Amino acid sequence: MLVLQNIKYSHPNKDVLFSDLSLTVNTQDKVALIGNNGTGKSTLLKLIAGELQPQQGQLSSLATPYYIPQLFGQYNHLTVAEALRIDVKLKALKAILEGDASEENFTNLNDDWTIEERCAEALAYWQIEDLDLSLKLERLSGGQKTKVFLAGLSIHQPEFILLDEPSNHLDLAGRKLLYDFIQSTKSTLVLVSHDRTLLNLVDSVAELSRHGIKIYGGNYDFYKSQKTTELNALNHDIQSKEKALRAAKEKARETQERKQKLDNRGKAKQEKAGVARIMMNKLRNSAENNSAKLKSVHAEKLDGLSHTLQELRDSVPDTDKIKFGFDASHLHKGKVLLSAEQLNYAFNEVPLWKRNLSFQIQSGERVAIKGNNGSGKTTLIKLLLGELVPQHGKLVRAPFHAVYIDQDYSLLNKELSVYQQAQIFNQSALQEHEVKIRLSRFLFSQEYWDKPCSHLSGGEKMRLSLCCLSIQAKAPDLILLDEPTNNLDIQNIEMLTAAVKAYRGTLLVVSHDQYFLEQIDIERFLSL
Repeated sequence: MLVLQNIKYSHPNKDVLFSDLSLTVNTQDKVALIGNNGTGKSTLLKLIAGELQPQQGQLSSLATPYYIPQLFGQYNHLTVAEALRIDVKLKALKAILEGDASEENFTNLNDDWTIEERCAEALAYWQIEDLDLSLKLERLSGGQKTKVFLAGLSIHQPEFILLDEPSNHLDLAGRKLLYDFIQSTKSTLVLVSHDRTLLNLVDSVAELSRHGIKIYGGNYDFYKSQKTTELNALNHDIQSKEKALRAAKEKARETQERKQKLDNRGKAKQEKAGVARIMMNKLRNSAENNSAKLKSVHAEKLDGLSHTLQELRDSVPDTDKIKFGFDASHLHKGKVLLSAEQLNYAFNEVPLWKRNLSFQIQSGERVAIKGNNGSGKTTLIKLLLGELVPQHGKLVRAPFHAVYIDQDYSLLNKELSVYQQAQIFNQSALQEHEVKIRLSRFLFSQEYWDKPCSHLSGGEKMRLSLCCLSIQAKAPDLILLDEPTNNLDIQNIEMLTAAVKAYRGTLLVVSHDQYFLEQIDIERFLSL
């Protein structure tokens, strides 16, 4: 279905994004393209879709791809019908049914007499049957826009589909529909996603990195097991090279000491034997030359081992380099932090929830808030944080220290540099070098310290937020995460997962990512 051969693409500033990329996708294959942010996954999809052209290489496809991008802002001026690519056919069908049997109308309809029925079925399947086809996309939510483009798949049933982060804006119900579609479709599929549940539905995983594309012949769980095997082998190689380097250094030291002793002993004998000065100088120069050659041999060997060791260490995934070190909450486990009785909130005097909410959250619990888009998850968060006052029932909040990490990472001050932001949380007066060591643990090297927070990517903002929490003197009693995996690549999601698992306090999470919720050991759900 698709063949890429030696593809090269450069940014407009001439920086090479990737080169010599080769990939083959067979008919009816379902392939997930994964990789860290910046490796060029979305760019590669655009190349396959024909929206961009490679600088070098060959690209061939047996069918025209149906491409659904990650961002839809460029389509806001379109109507729903135009986005579905059915506006011309619907207009022609309507004209024909009203008696205008022109050749142009029959050409535009192209014998597609069931277009209205297929459109209605598609909109119903994706649960947007109430959408007016003449409505502009700018009036729709992110989830509705996604469903419109997905409905286009059901209408046109293309042979070859390209999807870029298709589950980003979907709630649980929408994701379930997407998963069912992925499993049932007979189309060839190439998708980019960080949704691990979705990634477990594909046949193979293609990992894009600076080294090219590597294919793993299974779903995401298979890919993870293979990566674990590779990492174990890598760590074994590192330990082996570290041992060899220590042994080489010890041997070089012993050889040098033995050479020095022999030289000193020889010099003493020569002086005692009354060897002429000119001969002594000649012998000394010869000894120094031999010593220099010996040092050069050992230095070359040590440099080679050190270089190999550094290359191996650079190959270790960033996830395995981070050190978290979170403190535990000082509150005793089981203390009631939040208690709601018949809680509700109203907009325009209409209650948000059909049933009033009654629940408790105790110290040490790990709770997820579930609900479809529009079910009031954000409102409940604001009530729990004290930003809104209940209009019905009551909410009792015990004294505790809470940290809220939202999708925009508003915990961070965009005007500050990375180092200045870390200092804001430095309540225990750590020395400057200690703060910078903490930043380095979270992959913020010296080049980042003066960088404004506003210039950080989503994954970098997430890591800086976690770093700040590890710097502050007292761990928060409650961490509240609002859709924390949105717009993060898999590497950063795994870092977040490891950090959350290491935290020993109360956790409250809003997320549609079921895989993430399982990984962080959620104990119970509040369903809205």
